[in-house]
Amino acid sequence: MTRVALVTAAGRGIGAGIARRLAADGYALGLLSPGEGVAGLAAELGGVAVRGSVTEPADLARLVETTLARFGRLDVLINNAGDLIERRPLVDTPDTLLDRQVAVNIHPVLAGCRAAVAQFRRQGGGGAIVNVSSIAARTGGGGGSALYAGAKAFVATFTRAIAKEVAAEGIRVNAVAPGVIATPLQDRTTPPEMLAAAVAQIPMRRVGAAEECVGAFLFLCSPAMSGYVTGQVIEVNGGLL
Repeated sequence: MTRVALVTAAGRGIGAGIARRLAADGYALGLLSPGEGVAGLAAELGGVAVRGSVTEPADLARLVETTLARFGRLDVLINNAGDLIERRPLVDTPDTLLDRQVAVNIHPVLAGCRAAVAQFRRQGGGGAIVNVSSIAARTGGGGGSALYAGAKAFVATFTRAIAKEVAAEGIRVNAVAPGVIATPLQDRTTPPEMLAAAVAQIPMRRVGAAEECVGAFLFLCSPAMSGYVTGQVIEVNGGLL
């Protein structure tokens, strides 16, 4: 039986790397991304695509419906979407930035987990969810990223809580926490001098590649490799933490 996975924010960076590797391992895919390229990626990988945003509940629901209509079931959800948005010191942080952080980094995780668990239950149980936290959840993040760090800490704690709630049904919920990774988000939100300072603290002395995060996701998706693993956050950071 072909296993079916949903991947959000799949158009580039870590999400695209996950999608390509899952397809190579025989998964059927449902992909969600706001960019135009997601349709081409889905066609390349034999999956289905929805162009939309995780901040829009209707887009996520459409992804689930489209994937089920094509493949008939769901086995894995990768809640990959998230964004630092912008760096702000505390005294210059408006409440509206908190609202945006919640909309991008917290609400989609809740909505995705809720939808996946409901479908897993309709199928009789089993299934895997992998959320995306961040090293910032443990360290507090770099300068001006307190709200992002707090949102990703929510993801880590929420993952552990939901894992306990659904474990008896054979549903596993884990997370991956990337460190300093070369992605479009990193390029947009981290000034060169801040990045250089971070790299100097990494024992491996380099920025990680998006593809180097993928193995952790594959491990957590696989019931053969991680069938007794739930409620965990796997850190991928070159030894920084």
